[in-house]
Amino acid sequence: MSPTRVLPTLPGRLLLLGFGCVGQAVLPLLQRHLGLSPDRLLVVAATDRTQDLANRLGLPFTACRLTPHNLVPELSGRLAPGDFLVNLSVDVSSLDLLALCHARGALYLDTCIEPWPGGYDDRRLTLSQRSNHALREQALAWGRAHPGGPTAVLTQGANPGLISALLKQALLNLAHDLALATGDLSQSQAWADLARRLGVRVVHIAEHDSQVTARVRPRDEFANTWSVAGFMAEGLQPAELGWGTHERHWPEDAMRHGDGGDAAVYLLRPGLATRVRSWTPMQGPYHGFLITHGESLSLADHLSVHEAGRVVYRPTVHYAYRPCDEALLSIDEWAGRDWQPPQRRRVLRDEIVEGADELGVLLMGHARGTYWYGSRLNHWQARHLAPANSATSLQVAAGVMAGMVWALEHPRAGLVEPEDLDPFGVLEVARPYLGEVVGVYSDWTPIAARRHLFDEDMDPEDPWQFRNFRVN
Repeated sequence: MSPTRVLPTLPGRLLLLGFGCVGQAVLPLLQRHLGLSPDRLLVVAATDRTQDLANRLGLPFTACRLTPHNLVPELSGRLAPGDFLVNLSVDVSSLDLLALCHARGALYLDTCIEPWPGGYDDRRLTLSQRSNHALREQALAWGRAHPGGPTAVLTQGANPGLISALLKQALLNLAHDLALATGDLSQSQAWADLARRLGVRVVHIAEHDSQVTARVRPRDEFANTWSVAGFMAEGLQPAELGWGTHERHWPEDAMRHGDGGDAAVYLLRPGLATRVRSWTPMQGPYHGFLITHGESLSLADHLSVHEAGRVVYRPTVHYAYRPCDEALLSIDEWAGRDWQPPQRRRVLRDEIVEGADELGVLLMGHARGTYWYGSRLNHWQARHLAPANSATSLQVAAGVMAGMVWALEHPRAGLVEPEDLDPFGVLEVARPYLGEVVGVYSDWTPIAARRHLFDEDMDPEDPWQFRNFRVN
């Protein structure tokens, strides 16, 4: 199973920073499609917990907890021009890593923008300073100060990452079905113009994880189908969303960042304490968490239309994540303990017995009402397609590999975001690992089924207002 075109080769070595669930998940894809033999790989992880696995696979392994003081001494000698650093770690500054790769002439890719430890919860910082908006603006400022040079792909996993390519394909599908001419889409602004002409008012990154195990979750344990540390960290960041120009009800707990592109707002509460209504084809209506994610900010920014110095169009964009059942129980217990961290953490993979991860974009407010487009991948498909994977990890691994292929084909692009990549090339590389990739229309709205049930604070005249999506 491979993309139809010939994939590029890596001229140097691959440094895989982090060897947790995603690092283990992406390895077989890279070896299968990029021809990476073990002697051209190096794994660097914070602890020796996965060293035995790396040894069984014949991979050179170094256990080293990186800090602001030892990052350059530890890694600079392991990076040369033509090498590729794939950052799948937590608690290591993405900004410092991409600066090091730039200086060493090495390519770089990560799946989210990470700060050093404490960056998410340092009480000396404001909520805005602890947000994904702040991390993104710092990275973009670095990119403007260092134009060109070796390619550094920021936030290219499943979401953020692959979801931006799915969004562009969804816009094309919708335009085709509405018989709307798309015009020349070679420029980034053309996608924003197309979304505006289609009448897209709201975009959810709508994900419903139904994977389950036969094991009962013990108390004081956080279980999830991907990095527990990563999920806990982003879940305690303030909820963030791209704020649409059609919105007419300002939330009482919303704040503007006041800098950068100003496409996003944040709420005075964490994402894991903020729920929204959303919809996917397999599961139907559900309540998801409004977790801050890079794509909520970058997509809102890239889909903004400016005229005469002001924004005249922008959809509301945010994540609506319903994690697996064991993660839901973990969140409930964690919140009930006043967010005191649990003693044990567990990533679910081999013990999963059934279920799927349904991940896509939900476009709303256009002439067809609601349109979901994305990946429906069940656990058994994932196991068949690649070893060491669940449905969740394989969607991320597919996005990572697709981003690496783009970087190898464009090695001197400087700092880029997922929206800067060729969406059709990304989907071509990733599609074999995404299960069913489908588009489904629906007449669902966040108020249709509950309009007459309760006397809620909703806007019945416009179902696409954020007030109607938010769960009070």
